[in-house]
Amino acid sequence: MAERIPPQNVTPREKQEPVRLVAMVVAAVFLLVGILGFIPGITSDFDTMTFAGHESGAMLLGIFNVSVLHNLVHLAFGVVGLVLARSAAGANAFLLVGGIIYLGLVLYGLIIDEASAANFVPLNAADNWLHLVLGVGMIGLALALRPRYAGGHTTA
Repeated sequence: MAERIPPQNVTPREKQEPVRLVAMVVAAVFLLVGILGFIPGITSDFDTMTFAGHESGAMLLGIFNVSVLHNLVHLAFGVVGLVLARSAAGANAFLLVGGIIYLGLVLYGLIIDEASAANFVPLNAADNWLHLVLGVGMIGLALALRPRYAGGHTTA
């Protein structure tokens, strides 16, 4: 009997799926966080939530300062992640670029004063730490799970 040799130009499906699954989970978490930010009780001082700005006194889980804009950004990030997770390359881009964006938010959060009008998202120290973990984690996942193609080469 002839031995079946897999085609060299086809990427095995199992090489693509982990990055897609991880991106979908990360995106789903962003959607969940965005939704929870609009639920009184889970978000304390809900009645003090503003559309944007550091004046918002609402705190997700009593820790993370949120506003309507902040919650909408989480929802949008989740939707974008789910759309991009439809392909391995898109999933990888979501994790990599999303991680870079979150590291940028860390820098922004460290540079601006929490009471400044420039703190329009709003961000607090807990947000900065969470964004650092998210940024490093998302970039790490993107690099560890980047799709491999025939010949062992990774995507750019």
